[in-house]
Formats: sequence, C-alpha cells, structure tokens
Amino acid sequence: MSLRSNRVAEQMKKELGEIITRKIKDPRVGFVTVTDVEVTGDLQQATIYITSLGNDRERAETLQALEKAAGFIRSEIGSRIRLRRTPEIKFEFDASIEYGNKIDDLLRSLHEDK
Repeated sequence: MSLRSNRVAEQMKKELGEIITRKIKDPRVGFVTVTDVEVTGDLQQATIYITSLGNDRERAETLQALEKAAGFIRSEIGSRIRLRRTPEIKFEFDASIEYGNKIDDLLRSLHEDK
C-alpha cells in the first residue's frame, strides 16, 4: 500500500467512527467499532473492517444496515475528505479480535492445566 493510500485509510477510519456513531440512525447499528480501513492503491475501493457487540444474527443485521447506508456514508466521507473521487466502500467483520480471544483462552487453559 502506498503512503497516500495509508493516509487516506487513516483519515477515513477517523471520520467513519464519527459518522457511524453520530449520523447513522438505523436501530440495527449498535455499538460498532471501526478496526481498520484498507484502501486500494488507486484509491478506488475501500474495505472497512468493523467489530460489533451481539450475537451472529445481530452482527448480520448491523452489517446489512451499514451496507444499506453505504451511499450516505460515502457521501459524508466525500464531504469531509478532499479527494477527486471518494472510494467505493464495503464493510466486513474483523474476525481477528475473536481469533485473538480464542488463542488467549487456549493459552490460558494450557497454563491452568499445568
């Protein structure tokens, strides 16, 4: 990833947190944290990684609500960040936190067995 796309990704991450918590009124969007943003080198597409509280069904509903609001979110980003073209956005759940917690639990259980 280029320096420019890294800077755009960091700026988007900062703005997205505020947009999602303050501007999205959909009740399906609960407590959402933007964990990472990856922007392609040509700044045409952005993948936004999120985590959310709740069970699998609630997470799926949160993802649906964010996908539905993607156009609004993209226009908000476009008005806040000066780019010739605002990247197309897609949302994905960040499984790395769950994976890290699972590894942590496994290590803890190994330690307790000794």
